[in-house]
Amino acid sequence: MGKNTLKQLGYSGQIKELIGEEIESAELARVSAEHKERYQIINEDGTLQAEITGNIRYAAQTRADFPAVGDWVKITRIDKDSAVILKVFPRYSFLERQAVGKQGEIQLIAANIDVAFIVQAVGHDFNLNRLERYLSICYAGKIEPVIVLTKIDLIEKEELEALQNQIKARNAKVPLFVVSNVTLDGLEQLREKMEPYETYCFIGSSGVGKSTLINCLLEDDMLETSQISDSTSKGRHTTTHRELIILPNESIVIDTPGMRELGITNQEGGLELTYDQIAELAENCRFNDCSHENEKGCAVLKAVEYGSLSEEMYNNYLKLKREQEHFSSTVHEKRQKGKEFGKMVKEVSRLRKNNKY
Repeated sequence: MGKNTLKQLGYSGQIKELIGEEIESAELARVSAEHKERYQIINEDGTLQAEITGNIRYAAQTRADFPAVGDWVKITRIDKDSAVILKVFPRYSFLERQAVGKQGEIQLIAANIDVAFIVQAVGHDFNLNRLERYLSICYAGKIEPVIVLTKIDLIEKEELEALQNQIKARNAKVPLFVVSNVTLDGLEQLREKMEPYETYCFIGSSGVGKSTLINCLLEDDMLETSQISDSTSKGRHTTTHRELIILPNESIVIDTPGMRELGITNQEGGLELTYDQIAELAENCRFNDCSHENEKGCAVLKAVEYGSLSEEMYNNYLKLKREQEHFSSTVHEKRQKGKEFGKMVKEVSRLRKNNKY
């Protein structure tokens, strides 16, 4: 990646406001790739390899405190090809999920994103409930979601229209694009959605065509690609890390690995915006703290009973709500254990100091 201005790297008014007066003395860069605490960063001079300081590593309370692709960072040079990251600046948006196999922990996927393209392939991968899970994560991270259906060349026009109608029935307010990486149908409409200097990410399961789609937008086979396996109906992992790319029209793209597990965290607002129909109905519930599960006078349950609210949507909402509540309780328990352990360490230190232990 050659030289770029900060504007071409996505430096906007939002970032300028978050960095504040420090911009006057800081050498800025943006994280473009991450490889197990080794980072590739880009600034006006080009691409550099970077590491974080010990202070960042030891002060980090969670993985979310480490730099992520899309982050703006303060650096100091070691030489013309390498640097040290001194500080990670605040983020105006973020994409995160529950860390796989680690209860109560968050994995930050990318940061400072304006629009997330949620990619699903027609056929094996299409799933409305999973789509709403992605929408909740985007809304929670203050990212505008856009739905993209790929591989439309594999089905008939009538089938495609039926899928589009299913999506619009449950998520009418979310922009929807349909594309084929083979015939290139719909590609130009998607490209027109992408503004210069804005940051976009493509998220979805493995093998749905994310990297192929980015290659089409790049007009270059820069990213490795793979297909959904016919035997397992699962995608093969191709993208193994997150990477920031500048397209010919000067919009900025972050490619992400396929995600089979997508646990939502305790960020507020995501479910309410995804299920705004339920949120509106809830205003007419008899009780302010209605859980919408078995209370008398629940407007949500009444809507399900009379068919004005999809039962499948309602059940998916409850599933995600319980998952969010479980994550919150797990985080709380871990914090309590941490506080108790800290108190114990202090008490042991005090007793040792007084020669009583």
